[in-house]
Amino acid sequence: MDFKGAIVGLGNPGPEYANTRHNIGFMLVDHLLQLAGERKSMHLEKIEESGDYDLWQCKFAGAFRLLAKPLTYMNLSGKAVARICGRHAIEPGDLVVVHDELDLPVGRMKFKRGGSDNGHNGLKSIQERLGTPDFHRLRLGIGRPADQYKPIPDWVLEPFDPQSAAHLPEIIAHAAKGLDIFFRRGMGFAQQHVNAFSLPEEESE
Repeated sequence: MDFKGAIVGLGNPGPEYANTRHNIGFMLVDHLLQLAGERKSMHLEKIEESGDYDLWQCKFAGAFRLLAKPLTYMNLSGKAVARICGRHAIEPGDLVVVHDELDLPVGRMKFKRGGSDNGHNGLKSIQERLGTPDFHRLRLGIGRPADQYKPIPDWVLEPFDPQSAAHLPEIIAHAAKGLDIFFRRGMGFAQQHVNAFSLPEEESE
């Protein structure tokens, strides 16, 4: 099948990581899988093939696309992404990687194409394996710890605090709509939708 793009959510496999900040990319893919499972028109189907990832196909935003969750752990995400793109002829420009972003507070999100990995090991691995940074990124804010001495690796592997977790369904749904807009109407409209979203300041982390 000729797939018109792929959405890859980044995270770590296993129940111990399921609700952690680093797994917000997995959360968005899970949201899309739930939608597709409820709507026969989306024709959700699991793709069974050997590789370090879970992969599905579904009709999203008017065409068949891939949904993926690498199972390599975050630092080796590129291994899975490169294999998916190679096997299914996905060009970097048709790839959207959804990931956590320290430099945005909870409730903020940004959509961009290309750029540096900004210290994100998952993005770094993908850029190295694809040989280019020229793919799209949906950056979902997780904020930085209030305690400046708290190690970042500890922070990203902790669950969201209850106040932030309560807003995750709203955040994820808005981000997913942004992906629909991107594939249907292009980058500019998607950025307008995604970048405009925020929670009241006093309610975010």
